[in-house]
Amino acid sequence: MPADPGTVMVFAPVPQLTVTIEHQSDAAELHVHPGGQGIWQARMCAGLGGSVTLCAAVGGEIGEVVASLLGDENIGVRTVRRSSGTGWYVHDRRDGSRSAVAEHAGDPLGRHDLDELYSTALASGLRARVSILSGPAAPDVVAADVYRRLATDIGSLGGTVVADLSGDHLTAVLEGGVTFLKVSHEELLDAGRARDNSVEALVDAARDLRKGATSVLISRAGDPAVALLDDEPLLVELPALQVVDHRGAGDSMTAGVATVLARDGTLRDAVRTGAAAGALNVTRHGLGTGRWEAIDELTRRVHLTPL
Repeated sequence: MPADPGTVMVFAPVPQLTVTIEHQSDAAELHVHPGGQGIWQARMCAGLGGSVTLCAAVGGEIGEVVASLLGDENIGVRTVRRSSGTGWYVHDRRDGSRSAVAEHAGDPLGRHDLDELYSTALASGLRARVSILSGPAAPDVVAADVYRRLATDIGSLGGTVVADLSGDHLTAVLEGGVTFLKVSHEELLDAGRARDNSVEALVDAARDLRKGATSVLISRAGDPAVALLDDEPLLVELPALQVVDHRGAGDSMTAGVATVLARDGTLRDAVRTGAAAGALNVTRHGLGTGRWEAIDELTRRVHLTPL
């Protein structure tokens, strides 16, 4: 049975409890939310009208809090109870910048936890039109081979896989094969996959990534992104907006791409929406957030220029 249009599965194996201290209206504010790359992506997918199922493992006291808070999100949640504790962080933003007070990425997932989570994610991925594979807060928390297997199994059974990963997890998912890969230019430079940050070098890197990804989108912080769609290199240009918090922009970009692809939209429309979602996210304090009306208007202002 084909999956319903607009359905997205987000593989977020190890979500975190995020605690942020901010200063607004001459008073300190405390914000407590579930977080991590997959959570922010799922939140943006839902904000864009997608029907989202998030698959995650939670454990310990922190995990109980995360599971409870996930119930307030506008997404479906499939959680596996893990034997070890869920990760967390406390950040202070009272002076306008973000500084870490304390943080813990979480304990590595054990074999039994991984087996249960894998089965849950595979079943949900096969029911969805698109599956997003998001990364852990620290590379040693989830084995990279889990991503290779999940990408291979979902893809071989007809699913569309979108990945937003780095390091060994990126290498693993490319071995499995994905439909769409979003990666930052910093991650490519750190991994030695790009010789420098020039547009020409990033296009060459994208062509190399196409050995395991059908299409590639490389975010470049405040600069126009580089896309390689059906072997056509494009510069993704959008008027700059005032930045409140740059974190989460890339995750919103991935979510925008996945949501459009889940509706059977074109690659170009997916990239335009992703760029608009990422651009809007930097104007907000909340990660993975943004009103659809604003994203829709910004999408009309995204230009894809052939390189």
